[in-house]
Amino acid sequence: MTASADFPQADHRAAAALCVLLGSPDDLEDPGVRDQAERARDLLRSGAGADELAACYRALDTALRRAGDARGLVNESRSARVPGISHDIKVAVCPGPAQCTRVERARDLLPAPPCAVNGTRMRKRRLGPGQ
Repeated sequence: MTASADFPQADHRAAAALCVLLGSPDDLEDPGVRDQAERARDLLRSGAGADELAACYRALDTALRRAGDARGLVNESRSARVPGISHDIKVAVCPGPAQCTRVERARDLLPAPPCAVNGTRMRKRRLGPGQ
């Protein structure tokens, strides 16, 4: 079994991973995972403290691993990322108050994806070389 992530230092990555998880119905088929993910979303929306969020992230990580997802919650394939290597790229960022740091590549012809943590549509912005 893989070790759980250290969530107090990685809570911004965990919030972004939670957003991606909530937007993926296939990953939420297990009721234990779905319940823990919804609880984490509710805690983020309510502005819960770091300790309470870290405990919830650990419980969600454990539920994911028990459901057969060896990645757990925070993993490079699920976490926040800045796509591409070009000098100036368009990305969608979350405008919500719950500090979701998810960044997705923004396509010109498609609307920005929804943020499942905050329940709002992400907004498009350009990232420059220093970001």
